[in-house]
Amino acid sequence: MNFRTESTPKRLLLVEDDPRISDFVSRGLRAEGYSVEVVATGREGLLLAQDGGFNLIILDIGLPDINGQQIVERLRSERKVMPILMLTARDALNDKLLGLRAGADDYMTKPFSFDELLARIEALLRRTDMDYQVDTTELRAYDLVLDRESHDVRRAGQLIDLTPKEFNLLEFILQSKGKVLSRTRILEHVWGYSNDPLTNVVDVYIRQLRKKVDDGHRVKLIKTVRGFGYKLDESDELFPEGFSHDDAT
Repeated sequence: MNFRTESTPKRLLLVEDDPRISDFVSRGLRAEGYSVEVVATGREGLLLAQDGGFNLIILDIGLPDINGQQIVERLRSERKVMPILMLTARDALNDKLLGLRAGADDYMTKPFSFDELLARIEALLRRTDMDYQVDTTELRAYDLVLDRESHDVRRAGQLIDLTPKEFNLLEFILQSKGKVLSRTRILEHVWGYSNDPLTNVVDVYIRQLRKKVDDGHRVKLIKTVRGFGYKLDESDELFPEGFSHDDAT
């Protein structure tokens, strides 16, 4: 069953010269909601990867023209940062180390299960999304913009005055946009401790942040997921199903 719901599917490049494997993998990934481009030679794969636009590359190391290790080295020398998952029929430790040292992010030995391949792809994409969020100067959700360098926060163009702790809290939930954050996780990340699970400091600061960020706006961004925690949701519905804007859980 396909659980992927993104409006724009992730684009994957599969470079594999075995038609049985490329057909099996590409059909499975498309059924999971990915957009997959398939090529059978290293030269084609390198040219497409250099053009960019792919979220991840699945790369066979034993290609007929340019081997996968050379492709990885070339892409990394050109500062192409998309994650690369290498496939090979070889299982020697030295081959794996060479691929990883060349700049590959992960490595799978043939034969492999599709479920494991899918899990590794999802893990690499999650890590890439988090790295992008950490590296970018601005964090955005709907009409809310947080600038990490200037520490300015604006909603619909209007400057919002936040305390340092409120800023850190908003930065964390923006960075984790779309994910449910428990009180314990927020406490650990923003306050640096979790030894008092009964403290209501998170709830107090969430209330303060909502007053500054959401009050007066039709779309409420900071929502309660009952029984779980808080989530930043930028849909234009007032209260999407499963969410609440009050502080009850």
